[in-house]
Amino acid sequence: MLSNPDRSYPIKIGLLSGVIAVLIALEGMIQAFGARDIIGGVISLGHALLYATFFAAAYLAIRRSGATRLVNTIFVGALSSLIASIFVIALVWLGSWTDLGYVFVNATQPLYELLTFKQGLVVGSLLMLIVGIVMGILAALTVALPAKTRQYILTPVIWVITLGVLQDLVTVTIQNMPFLKPVTNFLYVSNGLSIPGALTIFVLLLAINYFWLEKRSAAQNRYASLPPASRRAVRWGSIGIGVVLLLMLPQILGLYLSEVLDNVGLYLLMGLGLNIVVGFAGLLDLGYVAFFAIGAYTVGVLTSPELGHAVIIGNWWVALPFGVAVAAFAGILLGIPVLKMRGDYLAIVTLGFGEIIRLLALSDVLKPFFGGAQGTRSIADPDIGPLEMTWSPQSFYYLFLAGCILVIFVSTRVKNSRLGRAWMAVREDEDVAQAMGIDLVATKLLAFGMGASFGGLAGAIYASKLTSIFPHSFNFLISINVLSLIIIGGMGSIPGVVVGALALVGLPELLREFSDFRYLLYGAALVVMMLVRPEGLVPEARRAMELEEFREEEEPAKEPVVLKTMGQP
Repeated sequence: MLSNPDRSYPIKIGLLSGVIAVLIALEGMIQAFGARDIIGGVISLGHALLYATFFAAAYLAIRRSGATRLVNTIFVGALSSLIASIFVIALVWLGSWTDLGYVFVNATQPLYELLTFKQGLVVGSLLMLIVGIVMGILAALTVALPAKTRQYILTPVIWVITLGVLQDLVTVTIQNMPFLKPVTNFLYVSNGLSIPGALTIFVLLLAINYFWLEKRSAAQNRYASLPPASRRAVRWGSIGIGVVLLLMLPQILGLYLSEVLDNVGLYLLMGLGLNIVVGFAGLLDLGYVAFFAIGAYTVGVLTSPELGHAVIIGNWWVALPFGVAVAAFAGILLGIPVLKMRGDYLAIVTLGFGEIIRLLALSDVLKPFFGGAQGTRSIADPDIGPLEMTWSPQSFYYLFLAGCILVIFVSTRVKNSRLGRAWMAVREDEDVAQAMGIDLVATKLLAFGMGASFGGLAGAIYASKLTSIFPHSFNFLISINVLSLIIIGGMGSIPGVVVGALALVGLPELLREFSDFRYLLYGAALVVMMLVRPEGLVPEARRAMELEEFREEEEPAKEPVVLKTMGQP
């Protein structure tokens, strides 16, 4: 059914996916996730994770094999997922013959019962084989569907899975709105979505997705045909609705989700600052946490009464500009000695700078000023004048929101300015930029200074939120996380930084109930995303175009793949 070169793809990918499925099971993820049902009594998250492995194996095998006929795609998908399911069955049979628990602590009887659907060894193995074949067929049908139809279906499925997994958060959030309690009673059972609730969500979102995709172009044309005054009114009205929703979020979401949004806002501020240095100017900075620490310690030193010196400034709002200014000055100081460095050398120097700042804050020599290992405590709250407020995560949300709006506004204006174009020219080629008359010294120093000032602003708010800071809170991992969210979101893209902060900071917090497994899924998702969308989730238009041109140059032109049904020539 397939030519010899193509026949190896489903076998190889099936073998690899089978090994992955076994590792997932022995790691304990199937058992841990099996406690959470997506649809109560029908499918658990553990089984869904296993099915997703089979589906991904079949989908990838079909894409790699180059099969064109529908019958061939079904054969390839079913073969690869069947091979993967055989590995899972082999694990169960091997575990029934010998005690694997001596080596793999998670190889227990409850795991084998989950993998056999509690139907016994023989019947459960047959059911697992059937599941593998069905997943392969579903993958083949998914590939055969038109792109728009595939989008119609996959979006509601993703939402059903998401709402099932986040049952606790959804129900806790809706407790703040008693009038919606009948909705949760209909949608959820004790563990997961109810069957009518899942069907309702799927059908409703399918209809919404269909009408949105079908009517979007008509709505855009209608909007374009409006008079300028009407378009302006619609635009400002949409902005007004968005602002109202943003202001109401803490009351709607509650305490825990407000804390999650605070963490997202913190990393968003740092991400926007590092985006200027890395995304706009192309200067790789691995020590960005230093400016975050400088802003936090500056505000802490100026407002904390517990250090061994007199408090210079007691008001947080007065100390805030000093924190931003000192961080910007530190950024310029860092930029001066590294003006001639590029690439890896620049990254190593900035990484060392970040560690130097952390060790200075930790040292006993500067303990009278920074508190040493005991940190700086009793940092002032951002009270407004004589008004002393009770600052909670919901209150700090508005402070982070104001900071993010200000930084996004400044970043957008600077990006479209002459300075922003100079940064992009330096990012593309420093020698050509200098030949065009761009002052490299001033341009780079401005990038370092402005990026550092945003990090200082994030540090100042962070210090006030915790009212105490410690050197160990400013480790190298923070710089890596901030750089990761820029790369994942799209380097140089301001909306990409927002999406990256939500995906890399907000999503793991929502999956906290799954303990350390959330980082394993988090890492796997990053690897898959970088393979599928190396330009980022929301790439900058220029970078997306450059990457597309690079792909066209590197990859030879391929014939379009046309799926043909049985009986067609």
